[in-house]
Amino acid sequence: MTYSQDNVETIACPECDLLQRIPHIPSGGKARCPRCGELVGIGRRDPIDLPLAFTITAAIAFLVANTMPLMSLHAVGREAQTTIIGGAHQMWLEGSQITAAIVAFCAVLAPGFQLLFLLVVLIAVRRPPAPVWVGEMLRSAHTVAPWSMTEVMMLGILVALVKIAQLAKVEAGIGMFAAGAFIGLIAAILVTFDADEIWKRVRWADGRDPPPLPTRGEVTGERLR
Repeated sequence: MTYSQDNVETIACPECDLLQRIPHIPSGGKARCPRCGELVGIGRRDPIDLPLAFTITAAIAFLVANTMPLMSLHAVGREAQTTIIGGAHQMWLEGSQITAAIVAFCAVLAPGFQLLFLLVVLIAVRRPPAPVWVGEMLRSAHTVAPWSMTEVMMLGILVALVKIAQLAKVEAGIGMFAAGAFIGLIAAILVTFDADEIWKRVRWADGRDPPPLPTRGEVTGERLR
């Protein structure tokens, strides 16, 4: 990705490698390669504040999901409750250390680090130019994202609930609803997050500031008064 003197973005099509100049895309608009029709740009309505709001909400849901009971079991006059990290700890005590470590990493550590990296990045780029290390944080978020498997854990819990329901009374806890909300919020973040917009706001590795973002007047063709 490069910029011309008038700060028009020049990119290579990810499909056919055609170099093309991409002007600022209006909100809700899309840009496609004239040669192969591949999507090369999307005009996000709110590329920073909206995913930031989703990320903050997801962080709250993540904390609730990991501190409140996922479910309660009632059988033969006894009751038991557990949390996500509590389940991993119980696996460790019962001798399944490898499984416990995988569950703790994929269901707690990886999602937690992903949220932390995204929060730092989105807060830092609200006032461009963002420091160079913001780019490293963005790469780290992409690195840990495939290891965040909260939805896989939830699927396993639901399967286990169906089987346990025949032997005991099962009640979903607040943590279960929070985990479900967290999964939905992560999907919302992925839909609204625009990595290209982030990179446009990050200071270059050689210390230069990125080209200035277009003003509202430049986008609409009108003068700001």
